[in-house]
Amino acid sequence: MKILIITPTYNERENIETLLNRIHDVIPPAHVLVVDDNSPDGTGDYVQELADEAGWIHLIQRSDKLGLGTAYCTGFNWALENNYDAIIQMDADLSHDPEQIPELLNLLEDHDLVIGSRYIKGVNVVNWPLSRLVLSWSANIYAKVITGVPVWDLTGGYKCWRREVLANLDIPSIRSEGYSFQIETTFRAYNQGYRIKESPIIFVDRTEGASKMSKGIIYEAVWMVPRLRLSQVKKVIRRMWFMPRETKRNPD
Repeated sequence: MKILIITPTYNERENIETLLNRIHDVIPPAHVLVVDDNSPDGTGDYVQELADEAGWIHLIQRSDKLGLGTAYCTGFNWALENNYDAIIQMDADLSHDPEQIPELLNLLEDHDLVIGSRYIKGVNVVNWPLSRLVLSWSANIYAKVITGVPVWDLTGGYKCWRREVLANLDIPSIRSEGYSFQIETTFRAYNQGYRIKESPIIFVDRTEGASKMSKGIIYEAVWMVPRLRLSQVKKVIRRMWFMPRETKRNPD
């Protein structure tokens, strides 16, 4: 199995080498793709130096800060083009523990998408203020109820995908970012009938660098959730409307 781990970066110079080393210690055969948005702190240049010395590190350097969602879409396309079988997405700020990767891969043997879940067994978040914890928990309940997707951590960004799922997500049509990107991709996988499994993790908030959370990301998620539900309702209506009707035979 060819394994690729995708991690988007923007000003993660303080964390990226530690992350790469920890991933390689846990699962040496895996490759890592860093998608950097022209970080002012030189993250991309530093990763390129590391990649020049290690064949398992790859870099896509983008010209500007284009966002989390497009970074993952770029990484997904690269993974498909290079024939990886299992694709893992994770944050670069060390909030996602690489030690969980083997468990995610084990569960992928019987599932199509495995989500490292902060909420499947209570609340497993460390170092978040109460306000952010309440916001995250509420956002996930809101998304779960409105979309109908039976997943407790729809906004989580620690995921393990089978390549065929990503190949069928219609990646070019994905436009959302942040929370809503995570919700939308899981929503699409669920509604295509793929098998989804949540695996409990402990999420530890970053200790270096600054959070990328913004009001814009929150607002996008609030509006994206009902739009996703509405899009699914429209599809059902279209299927019903255009479904061929059985013609009744006139009795002889």
